[in-house]
Amino acid sequence: MCIALSFQHIYWGNITSQLVICTCIIMEKHYNHEEFETLKQEVAEIKTLLQSILSSNIPDGKNTNNKKTLKNVKLIENMHPDKHLSEKMEELCHLTENEGCTGMVTYLGVFTSGKRQSNWIKNHINTDDLLTLIENHTAQKILKCIGNQDRLNILLAILKKPMSVTELVAECHLNSTGQAYHHMKPLLAADLITEDEQNNNKGIYIIQPHRVQGIIMLLTGICDMVDETFTKGYLE
Repeated sequence: MCIALSFQHIYWGNITSQLVICTCIIMEKHYNHEEFETLKQEVAEIKTLLQSILSSNIPDGKNTNNKKTLKNVKLIENMHPDKHLSEKMEELCHLTENEGCTGMVTYLGVFTSGKRQSNWIKNHINTDDLLTLIENHTAQKILKCIGNQDRLNILLAILKKPMSVTELVAECHLNSTGQAYHHMKPLLAADLITEDEQNNNKGIYIIQPHRVQGIIMLLTGICDMVDETFTKGYLE
């Protein structure tokens, strides 16, 4: 009897942490029926042993996470109806524990308006680094730069579509182009807006493409602050 036996080599990917099965031929030899049955049993035992060893060492895997007891972080399971989001939350809890930090944040999104689109993914942002933005006054500078209703109106208008200064005066109910430039100056200095020179639209202003997500995520944070579902107390 001529047979070809195969082992299943198990490995995991860096992103999905899912087991992937590859097959390779390891031998070809003549066996009688009794030897063949014995060999099949031995191969099955080796396969089971390898799967047990590898599954217990999968990094950031669900099996490992469930067995580990967290000391400083409370693990909240099944937090979201979408199991993938719930598993991501559990991963962040374990990563926070492992890193010994105050927390971890993952976010992603897409924004499209005025025939322009911005997509972003940020993974495993250490909240210790976010808190330093207060300590080094970066947060203060940013909030001061945009903390004016006229400037926010300008950002909103340009987020919707590219605009000229004249259009901004009308859209934002400003008194003059001089007032528009007065509020645009700090936005330009902060690299939040710029002229659309790449499309030869001099005099037409757009949001810097790499700043769109920052503005949207800032609004997302504000939304969390005023969400009545979780808010108690008064903001004024």
